[in-house]
Amino acid sequence: MKILIIGPSWVGDSVMAQTLYKRLKEESSNCKIDVISPEWSSELMQRMPEVSKTIKSPYLHGELKFFSRRHFGKNLKKYNYDQAIILTNSLKSSLIPFFARIPTRTGWLGEMRYGLLNDIRYLDKNKNHLMVEKFAALSKQDSNYCLESLSFPKLSIDFENQQSSLVKFGINQDLPCLAICPGAEFGPAKKWPEDNYSIVAKNYLKKGWNVLCFGSANDHETGKKISNFENLQEEDLFYNLIGKTSLVDAVDLLSYCKKVVSNDSGLMHIAAAVETPLVAVYGPSSPEYTPPLINQKVIIRKMDGYKKIREGNLPAGYDASLLSISPEEVMEALETL
Repeated sequence: MKILIIGPSWVGDSVMAQTLYKRLKEESSNCKIDVISPEWSSELMQRMPEVSKTIKSPYLHGELKFFSRRHFGKNLKKYNYDQAIILTNSLKSSLIPFFARIPTRTGWLGEMRYGLLNDIRYLDKNKNHLMVEKFAALSKQDSNYCLESLSFPKLSIDFENQQSSLVKFGINQDLPCLAICPGAEFGPAKKWPEDNYSIVAKNYLKKGWNVLCFGSANDHETGKKISNFENLQEEDLFYNLIGKTSLVDAVDLLSYCKKVVSNDSGLMHIAAAVETPLVAVYGPSSPEYTPPLINQKVIIRKMDGYKKIREGNLPAGYDASLLSISPEEVMEALETL
């Protein structure tokens, strides 16, 4: 059985999709799973033992390029896939399996994809489903997808790379590490204030811990603000790694840390997938839809409801509920882990 997955475009979704890959392997241990995903995710896919091969998608998020997708799909016919599973809901994401003439094309109806898909799945609209449950429901066991029946994502660790990264950044290996992940892909609505992260970091520095600050190059200003507040840039045990690590470096270093504080972000899902206990701070996005998939966690949120909101209710896009979470609450939660 050869299965082609059309993977998600975001880090967190890509991590959660591993639950589906695990489930497919449980259903058929000999199945071969290839994943089409963005170029940035190829190294991340290599940390999932269930994935045989990653095929880099040449398309940016939102690009149609109809004729290019037709050509791309036709070039995949030679691999003779038995099934395609499309994890996204857009019409354009279902074009490649259609042009590849893959016999079974599985997915949600999404953008009226009749004909492009021939194995359309439906969920009970009266229930609120986790994203990971939606992914799992695209397997053969489409009726048994509740969270309790699923295996959580678990990324492989490269311990040689972990050690070389520790040495490269001069991290004191005699002391425990706290990780902070202050960035968020969709901007201020999902971000806990930088000053609060600085207060938590300062508290752990006083305890004699290393504090490692993670993020992408897009989070450069966030890291700068955290470093400047409380003069953290003067602290020997504070390491601002924003923009300095690859995604897989972050995987290995997060697995080394003892605890993590994170916004609802891709790095939060990575921390969960390397089984590092974490405190997750949520605003308008919902842990009832995309929670960190780990048992050792504390979720702090000051609003209720199954929401998928990416916009705040304050000027500049911030959200009042997220800003109302105090550093003291987060530090108390960290002590329970």
